[in-house]
Amino acid sequence: MVDQGTDNPFVLEARGVIKIFGQSRALDGVNFGLRRGEVHALLGENGAGKSTLIKILTGAYQPDGGEVLLDGAPVHFADPLHAQSHGIGTVYQEVNLLPNRSVAENLFLGRQPTRFGFVRRSLIEKNARELLLRYGLDIDVQAELGTYSVAVQQIVAIARAVELSGKVLVLDEPTASLDKLEVEKLFEVVTQLKQRGMAIVFITHFLDQVFAISDRVTILRNGRLIGTEPLSGLSRTDVVRMMLGKDITFAPAVTGIEERAAGPALVEFRECGKAGKIRPFSLRIRRGEVVGVAGLLGSGRTEMARLMFGADQCDAGEIRIGDKPVSLGSPAQAIAHGFGFCPEDRKIEGILGDLSVRENIVIALQGKLGWFKALNRDEQMEIAGKFAEDLDIRAASLDMPVKLLSGGNQQKVILARWLATDPQFLILDEPTRGIDVGAHAEIVRTINRLREEGLALLVISSELDEIVAYSSRIVVMRDREMVAELTGDNINPSVIVQAIAAQHETLVLEGASA
Repeated sequence: MVDQGTDNPFVLEARGVIKIFGQSRALDGVNFGLRRGEVHALLGENGAGKSTLIKILTGAYQPDGGEVLLDGAPVHFADPLHAQSHGIGTVYQEVNLLPNRSVAENLFLGRQPTRFGFVRRSLIEKNARELLLRYGLDIDVQAELGTYSVAVQQIVAIARAVELSGKVLVLDEPTASLDKLEVEKLFEVVTQLKQRGMAIVFITHFLDQVFAISDRVTILRNGRLIGTEPLSGLSRTDVVRMMLGKDITFAPAVTGIEERAAGPALVEFRECGKAGKIRPFSLRIRRGEVVGVAGLLGSGRTEMARLMFGADQCDAGEIRIGDKPVSLGSPAQAIAHGFGFCPEDRKIEGILGDLSVRENIVIALQGKLGWFKALNRDEQMEIAGKFAEDLDIRAASLDMPVKLLSGGNQQKVILARWLATDPQFLILDEPTRGIDVGAHAEIVRTINRLREEGLALLVISSELDEIVAYSSRIVVMRDREMVAELTGDNINPSVIVQAIAAQHETLVLEGASA
């Protein structure tokens, strides 16, 4: 199929693709077209459908509707190897090669030249050196791949994928672990491939990189196509608005809660950061307030939360509770100081699926008390029953496996777990994502109630209207850095979108005093 307005046909195309998992439509009639000699960015928040679309285009998933075309002809890829044989290669954030084998072996694994049944190592190494020199990489190809930086490993993975496929290259978060200089080197390689006519899909969360290297962008939201546009006609604000679904031109001036918390500082983070994860930030959180955290996926929101909870440790800086410096070397130490953390991925990092609802609710409290003060079954049932009633957790029995509950009820179980520990500071990472309307409303009511009871909360959310409604202050993250702190009338979806999209230095936007 030839796109309207261009004589450059699509090399790879999805038409009306549908993918259904259970009762959920991960993709709902999505169209996507990739041309030769272009870098095409694919953007969207968590749950937008990016990964599902890529897995369909590369044969890992089969569509439930629609079709995939290669060079204008319908194709059916049975698996990724089949797609690779048709010229489609993929390089992931986590390099999918063998770190304990040599660079040369990785480049030619599965297709080593042989003579009389023996692998011709000298020829492999010669070919490997010549191949990598075309990518500007002059390294010892006999050395183990794992001895080189992630950037070098990415280039080796790209070289291998291009040699195996040669038509389409999918780059899935290739720069997530790279520094600025390494990103520039990788982009030099991508530019060379583009000039050679390679069709490249680029998935990333960094808008600056999208505008630096991409020709067009396709944006998905909630499994639907929002639009495909040339980047030359879009601003960063346009892209953020399309991703988040917020029209900053006509957004009403909604402000945060009218009554600003005035309690004393509970916890303070002074110039805390971790190399490669999040740049140093300073933030003070008081009793009786909700500090909202806004930003696109990959902006550093979750990295901030993990650092605050001791899951990751600061490289430098200081953490203070009240007026005393403390060390948070582990989540256990954070829990001992009265911290709680509801993670973004409730199924992998939150619930313990095979344990009962009761066991999931009491497990953090039991850990805090220590195993020499074990709660007996009656005590566990009393605690679990109280919080199940308070949060309206709908379970046939508190002894049923928590994995059998709906997503919303699982989320409430995780929240109950931390409330049972009587926390002072509670971190909630996307607490309302992927749950039904009733559970969503109950969790928002609980956040407001906890704030009124004097708890200090940090809440990460992609729902701008929601975060504006309950936050005392909002910090905005971009490219692993805190770039704005919003108060007063600036607690507004329009201002948040502008702060996310801004290219300039850290913004300090102040309205009414916080």
